[in-house]
Amino acid sequence: MLKTVNYESLFILRPDLDEEKIAEMMEKFRGLIESNGGEVTKLDKWGRRRLAYEIKRLHEGLYIILQFKANQAVVRELDRVFKITDEVIRHIIKREDS
Repeated sequence: MLKTVNYESLFILRPDLDEEKIAEMMEKFRGLIESNGGEVTKLDKWGRRRLAYEIKRLHEGLYIILQFKANQAVVRELDRVFKITDEVIRHIIKREDS
């Protein structure tokens, strides 16, 4: 069995999404982690914020913070899905040191 580690991810969604689509995206990533054996400890919407610099001709984004426990395989899959999801304009996954 692979070792589970605490991770934190921040991802930024397109600002033109409606509330239903935002909730759908949040549940998509929660489901991805949980269906692969991880555990989501916190999923929080920070809301719309101004970006430090323009990304894909956008000046604002919807920030979502995600804290979870998972093994490395789950993190790789989450990273892959972030990259191919059009609604995600930026993401980062960081290991939390204990």
